[in-house]
Amino acid sequence: MNRFPRVLGIRRGYDPGQVDLLVRRIEGTLGRGVPEGEPVTADEIRDARFRTRLGGYNEVAVDFALEAFIVAIETRPTGTDGRPVVPARRAAPEELEREEHEDRAARVERVAFRPGRLGMGYNEDEVDAFLDRIVATLRGTTDTPLTPSDVREARFATVMLRPGYAIAEVDEFLDELAGVLEHRRPGGDDAFRDPSAGDASRGL
Repeated sequence: MNRFPRVLGIRRGYDPGQVDLLVRRIEGTLGRGVPEGEPVTADEIRDARFRTRLGGYNEVAVDFALEAFIVAIETRPTGTDGRPVVPARRAAPEELEREEHEDRAARVERVAFRPGRLGMGYNEDEVDAFLDRIVATLRGTTDTPLTPSDVREARFATVMLRPGYAIAEVDEFLDELAGVLEHRRPGGDDAFRDPSAGDASRGL
């Protein structure tokens, strides 16, 4: 499972295994997941260092998420003994919404488009990079989330006589995801809703 977008090409990024392990521990500490090991402190997050590897997680996206986790750790309520209070599980509607977006993010990661017809299709690297940004938006792990308009207006280079994704399939899938983002409510508000978005087509 990709929690964060990955770097492209021959670039190196944070080791996904190490990042995912720390994030799971943080989520357990905050009561958002199953506790794993000792509770994580804000200083431990600040001091975290990760190996790098080709195609790893985008460093900016990870660092941004860790900064938000530090704030969440430091602002946890404390009990009469001064120890942090582990919050109760989220309310059912919010938990269901979170699970729904995680399921959609996982679906985006698994999607497989057919090759373009007549030797023409969308550039695969460009589409894959854009899908990584959608995954990060759904999971709330990016400081530059995509809006429904961003998704509807996305443009990709077309390739001929070499591997490319079927244009119609990609367009249909992105239109569906734009609709998902319109109804996403991070933080309980409608920040991702874009009432001005029209039915713009994704022409070449």
